[in-house]
Amino acid sequence: MNECNERCRVVAMVGNPTSDKGRGAKVDAQVLALLEQAGAMHGFSVIDITGDSFDDSLRQARERAHEYDYLVVVGGDGMIALGANAVGCSGKPLGVVAMGSGNDFARGLKLPVNRIETAVEGIVGAIVCGSTIDVDMGRVVSLDGGRAVDPTTGDEYESEEEGGAPAHPIDRYYAGMLSCGIDASINNRANHSHLPNGSLRYFAAVLVELTRMKRYGYHVKATLADGSTDERDIISPLLTVANSRHIGGGIEVSPYSCFSDGLLDLVWMDHVPNVGECTVAVSNAYNGRLLASRVFGWHRVREIEITRAQDGDEPPLLMADGEYVGHLPVRVMAEDRALRVLVPPAVAAQGIDDRRQVNDAIVRDGRDPLTGRFV
Repeated sequence: MNECNERCRVVAMVGNPTSDKGRGAKVDAQVLALLEQAGAMHGFSVIDITGDSFDDSLRQARERAHEYDYLVVVGGDGMIALGANAVGCSGKPLGVVAMGSGNDFARGLKLPVNRIETAVEGIVGAIVCGSTIDVDMGRVVSLDGGRAVDPTTGDEYESEEEGGAPAHPIDRYYAGMLSCGIDASINNRANHSHLPNGSLRYFAAVLVELTRMKRYGYHVKATLADGSTDERDIISPLLTVANSRHIGGGIEVSPYSCFSDGLLDLVWMDHVPNVGECTVAVSNAYNGRLLASRVFGWHRVREIEITRAQDGDEPPLLMADGEYVGHLPVRVMAEDRALRVLVPPAVAAQGIDDRRQVNDAIVRDGRDPLTGRFV
């Protein structure tokens, strides 16, 4: 890419000034200053379109999309969700300055984590060189009766349409995971934790939630990778529909996930684990071997409907990328390479998925790569 175009390129930045008890504002100011300095050298201008809330920032990013060529988000996985919903399926590249408590999407793409100057240098280098990768996203939409909540607080929206239909149906893209069970409860607990470190918050939340597991009731109808349909009740503490591997600052809930296969990974607990099984699961949470345990079920899916089963406990609020989504029932779909991400040329050259390595891990763990069942 040439450093000068006929029209000056524009980079829009969205920060999260209320994050980390207000310290996010200092990070945002630093990123903005670094981008402006780089813009003066490389021929692009920078605008700050940060709003008063998640919804306001998302609205501005969408409504002002004609004003910018690249969108840069500053913060954690929740800001990735904002960026994905702002520019997903548009071809407009997204830059990530990962400064959150989890940073799982950035970690999966081998982008810098909690290193402001390195992250900005990588974004600028990607703009100058035209270096991007296209990754999959998940999309979750309401079925009849499903409704959205405030993504930041989880509070219910007040207004309803005439006739009782939800005024706020769910229609959200996500880059990481849609958490539907104990994974959502863990995320919620970590969001309210006062511990100083993001990974520590999630690990502590895992230990607490494992002591109070419920058996949530789901009915799922999934279109699998081979086009066949699997419909069943799943009464389980955990159900997640994953696009990426990690959650909670590095916990590998879905170690077989690929960013560019056009599929999502359905992971659930096959039964409530005993103490020994919990101990093994926790020990394997960071080494990529979680799904070697027969505690867990796994399918690759193109699309899945998740509704409430007659049996089991009421599932918690759905969460995705650290933000609240809403209530069942929902349909979740894989969006093939729908998000374009700015990455340094070296990262782009490496590729984002090693399919052979993933397949070897599946076989190593004793599963059939096509059906997901143990062999």
